[in-house]
Amino acid sequence: MTPIAHLSSGTRHRLITLGLASLGAAVFLALGLPLPFLFGPMLACLIGALARAPLRGFGQVSVGARTILGVAVGASITPALFAELPRMLTSIALVPLFILTIGLVGVPFFRRIWGFDPATAFYAAMPGGLQDMVIFGTEAGGNPRALSLIHGTRVLIIVTLAPIFLSWGYGAQLANPIGAPAADIPAIELLLMVAAALIGWKLAERVGLFGASILGPMIVAMVLSLTGLLHIRPPREAILAAQFLIGCGIGVQFVGVTWAELRRVVMAGVAYVFVIAILAAIFTWIVTSMGVGHPVDAFLAFAPGGQAEMTVLAIVTGADLGFVVAHHLTRIVLVILGAPVVAGLMRRAARRG
Repeated sequence: MTPIAHLSSGTRHRLITLGLASLGAAVFLALGLPLPFLFGPMLACLIGALARAPLRGFGQVSVGARTILGVAVGASITPALFAELPRMLTSIALVPLFILTIGLVGVPFFRRIWGFDPATAFYAAMPGGLQDMVIFGTEAGGNPRALSLIHGTRVLIIVTLAPIFLSWGYGAQLANPIGAPAADIPAIELLLMVAAALIGWKLAERVGLFGASILGPMIVAMVLSLTGLLHIRPPREAILAAQFLIGCGIGVQFVGVTWAELRRVVMAGVAYVFVIAILAAIFTWIVTSMGVGHPVDAFLAFAPGGQAEMTVLAIVTGADLGFVVAHHLTRIVLVILGAPVVAGLMRRAARRG
């Protein structure tokens, strides 16, 4: 019996996922395609999932990889950034209007065009984090599988198309140095980054902070940066590893999808992406026309993708990381706090009706 036969099915499936994702990254590298460690694994795992390959995500390892991005954001928050906050307030003030517009358009879109029940339609329309919207939607009586596929489709398409728009529409380069090699970073700063990642993550989980794997490390790294103890982002190797695992996670999200789900649920998600892309483009135009945001920064700030994925794109394009993250945090906080309240009001109104 071969050694691999002694492994559990979960371990074997993860090894297959790792091999497939590595092949995807290698192909993208060989062809000189952009973001090979993000798009290579993402496309390879997506193809494998649709082909019914036995894939499985990496669980807490993938969650832990997001701490790297949290540290990267926190290390970029300096006293100079705080001086720029007043400039951001005008565009940040547009985020609630952006969410409201998405809700007014998105809920009827899923209800009337695609025939989803009210809870599923509401949480499918909300541009929050995938896990949060699935959890809240399920508690409200929505369809968890549909919500997972719709939000997974949203993130997949936006992450795929955003670099194209950035390159062709704004002339942005996707070749900004993502970090210095680990060998060039002082050992004490590497240790501080590891401590910020682990301590911030676990403390944030303990207090129940949403997005704990990103926000906890970000807060600790920000404190270290503002006190002059941390002066540099995580090393290149760490950020590439985070890209790799995020790419795998997006692709594996489609494991087990059926043709019926592809025809209805995934196609609804695809159609909705173009609806919210138009809305995001309008708000990007407003911000740039007002002169309160650079076009690339504004595009990434209002692109309704995942926080981790937009952070990666902000790093590789050299965008204002603080500007982009501030808008996404505002969006996610408002959706997470407001969505359950609005859903409850909708349920009470439906019962009265």
